Amino acid sequence: MRVLLTGATGVVGTELAHQLRAAAPEHGRPLDLVPVARRGDGVVHWRMGAEPPPAALTGHWDVIVHAAASTRWTLDRDEATAANLDPLRAVLALADPDTHLVQVSTAYVGGDRNPEDLRGSEFAGYRNGYEWSKARCEELARELHPGPLTLVRPPLVVGRRRTGEIARFSGPYTMLQALVSGTAAVVVGDPAGHAEISPVDEVAAALTAAVLTPPPDRPRTEVIAAGPDSLDLATLVDVILDTLNAFRAAHGTAPLDRPPLVPTESWNRFFLPLCERHLSPVQNQAVKLLAMFQSYTSMRRPFTPTWKVPDPATAMAASVHHWATRRPRLALARPEPWTLLS
Repeated sequence: MRVLLTGATGVVGTELAHQLRAAAPEHGRPLDLVPVARRGDGVVHWRMGAEPPPAALTGHWDVIVHAAASTRWTLDRDEATAANLDPLRAVLALADPDTHLVQVSTAYVGGDRNPEDLRGSEFAGYRNGYEWSKARCEELARELHPGPLTLVRPPLVVGRRRTGEIARFSGPYTMLQALVSGTAAVVVGDPAGHAEISPVDEVAAALTAAVLTPPPDRPRTEVIAAGPDSLDLATLVDVILDTLNAFRAAHGTAPLDRPPLVPTESWNRFFLPLCERHLSPVQNQAVKLLAMFQSYTSMRRPFTPTWKVPDPATAMAASVHHWATRRPRLALARPEPWTLLS
């Protein structure tokens, strides 16, 4: 079974390669896994969409797992096209009608769309260039790929369920550093809103099943989520702070205070104008970056999962603890309170 895996050194790709190599013998499927990334050891180097594919990638592929993507929320349209749409077109050129394409998307392409939310008016109601590009990638895959297609939509990804291990700290881990440093003077969002997360090994398990089971007769969409059992924002913040404060107590460090939760409407209407007038440029930049989390941590309704994530609180606590053990200087730092400019 010849399988091409793009984004093989990323958060999801690293975990998927590990699981595929372990699971393939159990399914009686000899596995020829070819990992692809821009850089790294033990992978085929390819700048997808910017250069022709290497000779090692020619020939028939039984499965292509396209996990490569830029997940940066600040992408504009041109950047999102170059980072995510052009690479997909390059990957599709390697597929044939018998190739099962497994495309890693994001659950948020199926969430609420609001032209007034963040940069939604710029991206047809999607919150940022990343979401917009992943939605367009789904459309391209359906339109251009002649063979079997599985779209896999994970939410925000954290570490492994039991250990919290993850290839790199990105995305939701920004919130941890912000809480510890004092950058997150408040948490913006609806305290009762839904915050969907999934451990990375759960995402990899869904992808492994897609690769090693027979391909679908028609395009299939797998939504990885906890659904009605997802954490609300208030509980998410409690889990993060309880875990961090337990770590700090074990090291003789004072606990972190719980920041106030400010509804998004109040934040946008009253607090942001004050920030622009009274905070430093560095603080204002931090505010803008943290604002990207607003709609991800306070969704009005949960996703409807096809792949159910159980007990997300346990996975979140393991991830926070692992982050603290790997970043002890950050986890034990003393928060610096914000000061207004005179």
